Amino acid sequence: ALGLAIATVFLTSGSLSTHDIVATQVSGNWNVLATGVVPFLVFLVAGTAELNRPPFDLVEAEQELVGGFHTEYSSLRFALFFLAEFMNVITMSAIAVTLFLGGPSGPILTDTLGWAWPILWFSVKVFAFLFGFVWLRATLPRFRYDQLMDLGWKVLIPVSLGWFLLIAAMRVADDEGWSVAGVVVIGLAGMAGGAALLSGAIAKARAQRLEAIEAGEGVDV
Repeated sequence: ALGLAIATVFLTSGSLSTHDIVATQVSGNWNVLATGVVPFLVFLVAGTAELNRPPFDLVEAEQELVGGFHTEYSSLRFALFFLAEFMNVITMSAIAVTLFLGGPSGPILTDTLGWAWPILWFSVKVFAFLFGFVWLRATLPRFRYDQLMDLGWKVLIPVSLGWFLLIAAMRVADDEGWSVAGVVVIGLAGMAGGAALLSGAIAKARAQRLEAIEAGEGVDV
């Protein structure tokens, strides 16, 4: 799901270069809007899970495991683990800002020290993401492992794949001179139909498992 969200940005920008991706957003048309917001939301959820940050901190589970797997280490090794985790959060925030929020682009309010404004805007955007990670940690309860798997396989991957195909179809329609609005309507209808089929299949499988348990066959839910 994380890779599909990034691939959608590449497709929208028409380049794999971060320089070109930022350049396409200078006019204010940030990719968070150009891609339809959905890839941005998928990136946030999948990125949070990739970083093992709450509510997806299943590896550490500090409340249950005292300090998570870090309790096996001390001194320098302990510090390196923690520094690496925090650096990962900063790196993921910087990637999100670059791909979706225009990178360092922003209004230059004064000509004095004009070179400093891009640095300021980039830092402000990154700090906003860091605040979001802290807010999530203090707000949401931890997901169970099965809930995380359900979210990834049944929601994030189908949604990100469907949206990637929709953006690709829109680009092809624009290049070929077809009706982009018609392609969007057909694409959204197809995605809605696929979501209905997937939901029905999941509900049927869950009902069959419950029936098997009630029948005493010992099948896990």
